[in-house]
Amino acid sequence: MSLIKNRTNRYLPVLVGTASIACLVLMWEYFAGSNTSALAAVLPPPSHFLGVIAQSDFRIGMGSQSTPVGMSVLATFMRVFSGLFIAFIAAIITAMLLSLSKVVTWVLSPIIYLLSPIAPIAWIPGAITLLGIGNATAIFIVFMGVYFILTIGTLAEIRRLPEEFHIVADDLGAGPWQRWLWVVLPAILPGTFTLLRTNFIAAWMAVLVAEMVGLHDGMGAIIMMGRNLFNNDLIMFGMVMIGLSGFVVDRILAFIGKHLLWWRVS
Repeated sequence: MSLIKNRTNRYLPVLVGTASIACLVLMWEYFAGSNTSALAAVLPPPSHFLGVIAQSDFRIGMGSQSTPVGMSVLATFMRVFSGLFIAFIAAIITAMLLSLSKVVTWVLSPIIYLLSPIAPIAWIPGAITLLGIGNATAIFIVFMGVYFILTIGTLAEIRRLPEEFHIVADDLGAGPWQRWLWVVLPAILPGTFTLLRTNFIAAWMAVLVAEMVGLHDGMGAIIMMGRNLFNNDLIMFGMVMIGLSGFVVDRILAFIGKHLLWWRVS
């Protein structure tokens, strides 16, 4: 009986969430599909825009410039994961240097707190000028979207470590670098990764905007192409793909945090 209850508690949120999404799609299909006025034109029902995309063999674009939908999704995934990974590593290294050296703190802290309020989208013109229109620009925008908040959050994680951790490490003869590598780093990894996940939406929006400024693939490019062609079917398809893909990435990050970085210092 207990086993059945545990399984019910485990799968009930999934079932309820799936049912709520299904109800939303059915309502969308009904109201937009039965309306031939502006609503159906602006918000075409799923059966309509999916049919239109299927007729094009799930390729976005025209002629030889068309790109399979799968490649656009993978391109966006590659850009956002690359930017997140680089920002994650850079934030940990920066926090390490700040926590180990007062001179580094004096030099870098004002810069970090000065640049952190700047929205990642504001970096796009400069990034295009320096890096051109391509993957490097999109990855850079993702990096700028999460690096500063991750660095500040990692420093907060370091400060909240119990003093006993440092005392025990000193008693065992650990030097500053050894203490950081074997005590501080493992202790802050789960918290920093959780912060990365919570700020994923900012990175996701940043890479989509970066893809709208000239890239020929990626989910942001799908939206921009639909806008340029006044094709609401393409726009709605791109929006649905963005939502589904973002949900998948969030679930991947949640899995990593739960199963690979499962410990947490409280």
